[in-house]
Amino acid sequence: MAQVTVTINDRDYEIACDDGQENHLIKLSQFVDKRLRELTDVIGQVGDARLLVMASLLLADELSEVYTELDSAQNQQPTSSKSTSNFGLNSDDLDLFTSRIEKIVENLQQSKRKFS
Repeated sequence: MAQVTVTINDRDYEIACDDGQENHLIKLSQFVDKRLRELTDVIGQVGDARLLVMASLLLADELSEVYTELDSAQNQQPTSSKSTSNFGLNSDDLDLFTSRIEKIVENLQQSKRKFS
């Protein structure tokens, strides 16, 4: 397992990830950091915990919308285990994507417990 230091909201976090996923994790952390900064610009600094919860909820809302769009697109196509969505992803790609998201969430939860 690799270790990556990511910076979110001007704080460094050590995150474990699979070997070869370091750059991907860094890009994800930059995305989260950007969202936190946008949120901070609107509501100000309300404390790290509350800010991270609010950002997590906003990101979860966006992800929920994407899942809804994917479900809608898949329901409009013939059913096949290897069908491809309008986004160019087949079911195997979606499973891999979901697995990666779950690993990232797990790593973030572990980091949160470590820093709490």
